[in-house]
Amino acid sequence: MTLSPTEPEYAVTADLLRRRYRDPDLTALRLRSPVIDQLLAHRSVRQFLDAPVDDDQLTSIIAAAQSASTSSNLQAWSVIAVRDPARRARLAALAGDQQFLRCAPLVLVWLADLGRAARVADRHGAALDATDYLESTVLGFVDASLAAQNAVVAAESLGLGAVFVGAFRNRPTEVAAELRLPQRVFATFGLAVGVPDPEERAGIKPRLPQRVVVHQETYDPSRDEAVADYDSRLAAYNREYERDAGWIAPLLSRLADRHSLKGRDDLRARLRDQGLPSR
Repeated sequence: MTLSPTEPEYAVTADLLRRRYRDPDLTALRLRSPVIDQLLAHRSVRQFLDAPVDDDQLTSIIAAAQSASTSSNLQAWSVIAVRDPARRARLAALAGDQQFLRCAPLVLVWLADLGRAARVADRHGAALDATDYLESTVLGFVDASLAAQNAVVAAESLGLGAVFVGAFRNRPTEVAAELRLPQRVFATFGLAVGVPDPEERAGIKPRLPQRVVVHQETYDPSRDEAVADYDSRLAAYNREYERDAGWIAPLLSRLADRHSLKGRDDLRARLRDQGLPSR
């Protein structure tokens, strides 16, 4: 059900929209809902209170994750809930030594899981040759991503905060060993979850203008003209939090060469080692 733009509810949406875009060309939504408000309010949380995420919360989060779309109902993903402080510390060391992984009471490691299908096929004496191809690996990554995004939305609806961790792909062999992953199972990324620390200095980070990312009917590269304006707006946001980068410089740095991938340049080989040749 969409809600009419009435006060004071709509004022909340307008403020969230302003913070999400800082774009004078998009200051209001004609349609809104509580779900849209929650999504507009999303931010990454890297500071957590010393409070647990209990089993009831986890069960609800996973129920939401399993409600995400999945290709052909294959459900080619799994997740490992890591609470043990020692294991979280070891995972943090493997993921660029990010402190929030040590502090978050719960780390969810999302897995592209074709191993379950392979074990089912083995029990039934069936071939599963399609899992050797890149499409099947991509399917597992997509399924895990859709589920994880649902999990973040659910966690935030329960008053929790979260941040994704792509750096598990920096050292995938060691992460697989730490989590005892079988063949055809790969750690796609992590998700640190906990109660947000209200003292953390962070806000709603502005995104690219819609006119940059939304194309009508066919792709239009001229829409990139608005990127420079966004670069300035993001730089202004970052200065509020004592950072100085816009969008363009980090983009170019992050994609400059193989070294900027921080070990992920040999991802195909690491997938192959884990039983996903992705040919």
